[in-house]
Amino acid sequence: MKQAGTVALASALAVSVAACGSDKSGGDTSSSSSPKPAAESQPPKLTNLTYWVANHSAAASQMKTYAEMEMYKELEKITGTKVEFQHPPLDAQQSKEQFNLMLASNQLPDVIETIWTSNYPGGPEKAIQDNKIIKLNDLIDKYAPNLKKLLADHPDWKKQIMTDEGSIYSFPFLRGGDKVRVFFGPGVRQDWLDKLGLKMPTTIDEWYTVLKAFKEKDPNGNGKADEIPFYLDKAMIGVDAPFLGAWGINYSFYQDGGKVKYGPIQPEYKEFLATMNKWYKEGLLDKDFAAPNDKLYDNKMTTNLLGASVFYNGGGIGKYANLMKDKDPNFKLVAAPYPVLKAGDKSIWGQKDFAANGVGAAITTSNKNPIETVKWLDYAYGEKGDLLFNYGKEGVSYKMENGKAVFLPEVLNPPSGVSLQQSFAKHNRSTWSAPFVMSDNFQMQYLALPTQKDALEVWSKPTAERKMPLVTPTKDEASKFASVMTDIETYRDEMLLKFIMGAEPIENFDKYVKKIQSMGIDDAVKIQQAALERYNKR
Repeated sequence: MKQAGTVALASALAVSVAACGSDKSGGDTSSSSSPKPAAESQPPKLTNLTYWVANHSAAASQMKTYAEMEMYKELEKITGTKVEFQHPPLDAQQSKEQFNLMLASNQLPDVIETIWTSNYPGGPEKAIQDNKIIKLNDLIDKYAPNLKKLLADHPDWKKQIMTDEGSIYSFPFLRGGDKVRVFFGPGVRQDWLDKLGLKMPTTIDEWYTVLKAFKEKDPNGNGKADEIPFYLDKAMIGVDAPFLGAWGINYSFYQDGGKVKYGPIQPEYKEFLATMNKWYKEGLLDKDFAAPNDKLYDNKMTTNLLGASVFYNGGGIGKYANLMKDKDPNFKLVAAPYPVLKAGDKSIWGQKDFAANGVGAAITTSNKNPIETVKWLDYAYGEKGDLLFNYGKEGVSYKMENGKAVFLPEVLNPPSGVSLQQSFAKHNRSTWSAPFVMSDNFQMQYLALPTQKDALEVWSKPTAERKMPLVTPTKDEASKFASVMTDIETYRDEMLLKFIMGAEPIENFDKYVKKIQSMGIDDAVKIQQAALERYNKR
């Protein structure tokens, strides 16, 4: 899921990257806490459906539309419903613009799948009040037995997918087990560490030592000083604070003892910027970090130039292991612990998602068959839908063994040059997100390599205690919050680059903080504080 990294800065603003997660029954999961789906409901009587959803690079590289995916072809046979998928461009900004234009029109598709908690100005409750999407509580109660049972069995999930006013606004993407909630973190070339006799870095100072050695001691062995020690994608600073989190803060709002704070104006943020500026000046950061480019990044990884970065487990560690297995048998990319400032300290910040992340399929007010659409969406949360959405079509991508779904060898072992994520994408959407419940059993097969299973353990250690839940502003707060934060985040992102690259002296940090304060950050913090308190009372 490297692509999600390229949009993760927009994530901190509006777009977030989803990933894996949950357990369900039918004997196909490994978690004893897996929910058991309700009895299968009858397939809906729905002929056609228009469905807007952002595409994913792993799918887009092989097909024009999700309708070509084995999962959706089989779902059409089962339900009789032909889906016309509408995909915006892969570029995050263009996708956001198309989303806004679509919502401004009077003719909406039947279903819109997006991150409603951040992508709709004012949040999902305002989308309901604006008459764009419909409130689903009664429809789920009457016509969605599978999802209804899951929410009854897991009240914490229900709390996460509703608004403060109690509205359920979409059929959610859910991750129920711990194994599918952790999928991202720092990574380093273990073969480079071994060649130079270096230990795995755990502190910021140790990272500096390692990166200096990568730059100066020719770990790729080609006799040239062409190594790029570290690629800190500016977008990835916003994804659960790798490296920045060593200072105990993040790139947006966080909570500390129930009190909301804004990371980019804290004194610790100045220390982070000074450190990154030093690394940049000494050539330890990739000079291209300010302009993320997936193809360029892939090229640096696969031509033995890049020593460390932050990665997704499947779309990073797994992807490059497969791409390099024939090219360089010594290549070994492994997870590194989330760094701390002092040896022995416990990492606070690390990526661990909640069961829900705001991604969901909402039914629009243009939909003329909401009841049948509810039944169609609910299929994914039943036992058969669980297998279909997690694994694809039986006999084509998986088989059943001892009550568990097991992927076929040809899916788990794609040819060289094809990533495992691309292999799965032919059959299902399980390596990113969709309105269904992700299975631990799927995840442990997707993380097929020992290095991936190790990464899950290493990246699971941070406490994530300061992470904000998916709070939402009220209708009155929403417009003010959006106007304040749009300007602040634009300025914050601009200044991040200037401070790191030295265009703005770090001595001007106090002026930067005063500027953000003058733009209304205190009001935004108050809104977030009130939203957090409302969330805690849901």
